[in-house]
Amino acid sequence: MAMGLMALDPARWLMVDDSCPALLAERRALLAQRYGAVTGFLPGSHDAQAEVLALMADHLPRHIPGAYVRDGRRLTCHLTGEVWDLDVAGPNPLEVAGRLVAEDLCLLLPGDDGAPILAAAVLCFPNRWRLREKLGRPLAGIHAPVALYGEKLGRPVDRFLETLAPERPVWRMNWGLNDDPALFQPEEVAHTAADAALTPDNAGHRLFLRIERQTLRRLPATGAILFTIRTYQRALADLTGAEAAQLAHVLRTVPEPVARYKGLPRTAGPALGFLDRMVWASGAS
Repeated sequence: MAMGLMALDPARWLMVDDSCPALLAERRALLAQRYGAVTGFLPGSHDAQAEVLALMADHLPRHIPGAYVRDGRRLTCHLTGEVWDLDVAGPNPLEVAGRLVAEDLCLLLPGDDGAPILAAAVLCFPNRWRLREKLGRPLAGIHAPVALYGEKLGRPVDRFLETLAPERPVWRMNWGLNDDPALFQPEEVAHTAADAALTPDNAGHRLFLRIERQTLRRLPATGAILFTIRTYQRALADLTGAEAAQLAHVLRTVPEPVARYKGLPRTAGPALGFLDRMVWASGAS
């Protein structure tokens, strides 16, 4: 296994597209209704939070001027119609940052032993993990359920983060196959057996390919590390023939521990039945 990291074009740090207004509205609703579940801020994280907001307030109007406009210390988000006074960001500036963009935001700061811990987050769209259980934990604790993390990825990730430079941000992709279209998925569901209710006939509309575009960057002033997660999701029926062929190949070749971790014993069979039909009908291979 590899981390799959790629160099990030700084201009493409944060993404805006036609789905953003709906995603930002959903984030506002979750922050209003589930605040304790989607936010977490440890003491000592304020300066790093403020640096994130300052970086965004500079980046967004410069790189996405159609959606964000800055006038002095006021930042307007045309996607929501909201105007933010950057001098009145409250005790947790990361919350304001998390209302500006569709990305989830996780801040890593050195713990008592110097190793990075999750010190602050706005996490509206978790995929099978609870923020409250991860806050304050080191990477090994955060990723304990991840298949092969301890054996294959733990040390390389630690070494990479130690050397991550502010001028060299990176990004990677992650994926999952869910049978629930909700973006807010905090519950860890043990997928140990096939579900008879899922079939090749209904998998196209009952199974969803969930893709995460993740970025990592070190903040130049505080030295904190910011991890962003932009979530995209489509029903299998909305894939193209070529995409269906690619996903079918991945499902057939994924290592068994990773398949268990991703819940594929429950979903892969019906998914493959549907995808194979789709590939055959489209003529893709």
